[in-house]
Amino acid sequence: MQCEKCNGKAVITLQHGSLCKPHFITYFEEKVFKTINKFRLIDRKDKICIAASGGKDSLTVLYLTKKYLDHYHIPSEHLFALCVDEGIANYRQHTIIDLQEFCKEHKIPLKVITSQEEFGAPLDEAYPKINKDTKKKPCNVCGVFRRYILNKYARQEGATKVITGHNLDDEAQAIMMNMFKANTTLAGRLGPISGIHEQDGFVQRVKPLYKCTEKEVRLYTLLKGFKIDYTECPYSQLGFRHKVQVMLNDFEKDFRGTKQGIIKSYLAMLPLLKQHDQQTNDSIKSCKTCQEPSNKEICNACEMKEVLAQWDMTDKN
Repeated sequence: MQCEKCNGKAVITLQHGSLCKPHFITYFEEKVFKTINKFRLIDRKDKICIAASGGKDSLTVLYLTKKYLDHYHIPSEHLFALCVDEGIANYRQHTIIDLQEFCKEHKIPLKVITSQEEFGAPLDEAYPKINKDTKKKPCNVCGVFRRYILNKYARQEGATKVITGHNLDDEAQAIMMNMFKANTTLAGRLGPISGIHEQDGFVQRVKPLYKCTEKEVRLYTLLKGFKIDYTECPYSQLGFRHKVQVMLNDFEKDFRGTKQGIIKSYLAMLPLLKQHDQQTNDSIKSCKTCQEPSNKEICNACEMKEVLAQWDMTDKN
C-alpha cells in the first residue's frame, strides 16, 4: 500500500486515499487547524482551559492547541490544563502521571481537582451509594462530577473557553444518544461549540478534534510517540454510550462513512436545534445551593452531594 502523494509506505487508508506517516501527520494537523478557523473556536483574547485527562484525545488537543497558538503567534501564557481525578482505582492515576509529564515537557500549567476534594468521596466510593438512591449508572455520576468541576474551576481561573478532546466518534455517539431519547434541547447544545451560549456561569466549550475520527487520533498519537496508557475506563462498558458506540462501529464496518454522515446531517440541522434551545434558555437558573448554572432549583451535583452526605450520617450512626 503506497501513499497517494509520494508513493512512500502508507500507514492509513482514508476515504480519499492512502497516506504515509509524514503526509498523514500534515493532513491531521491541517484538519484540526481548519476546524478551529472555520468555527472560530479560538480568539486571540481567549484565556483557554484545556480539559485534560492524559488520554489520547486530551494529549492530542493539548499539543495541537499549543502548536496552533504558536503558529498564529498568539501568546500562550493564558493557556492551562485542568484535570479531573474522578477517583477510579488502577486507571486515572496512570493517565495523570502521563499528563503531568506531558505538561511539564510542553510548559503548560496543570491544575488537578479530585472528586474527593469536591464531593467528599472518589467515584469508586460515591457511585455505589448514589446508585442505590437514584439508580444512576457510573458514567452518569462521573459525567455530573466532571462537568461540574470543569465549569466551576475553569470559571474561577478566568477561562473564556474550555477546549475538550471530543472527536468525531464521540460526537456521533452523543447525537444518536440524544436522538434515541428525543432530547432535542441537549441535542442543540452539541456541535463544535457546545453548551449554552451567553448564559451567566457557563464557560463555552469547543472541540478542535470535531472532524477527526477516533482511529485518526489514535494513529496520530502513535506516530508522534506520545506516552499514553490506552487502557479503557473499567466503567465504560456499563453505560448507554457504550451500546451506541458498538452499534455505530458495526454500521461503520458495513457502511463506511456512517459516522461522517451523522455529523454532516447534524450540522445541517444545528441552526434549527439551536433556535429551539434558545427558546427554552429561560429555564436555566442558578442552583440554590452552589449558585452554579442549573436547569432546576438544585443542580445534579448538589443532589449527589446530598445523597453522599446522608450516607455519611448513616455510617457515623
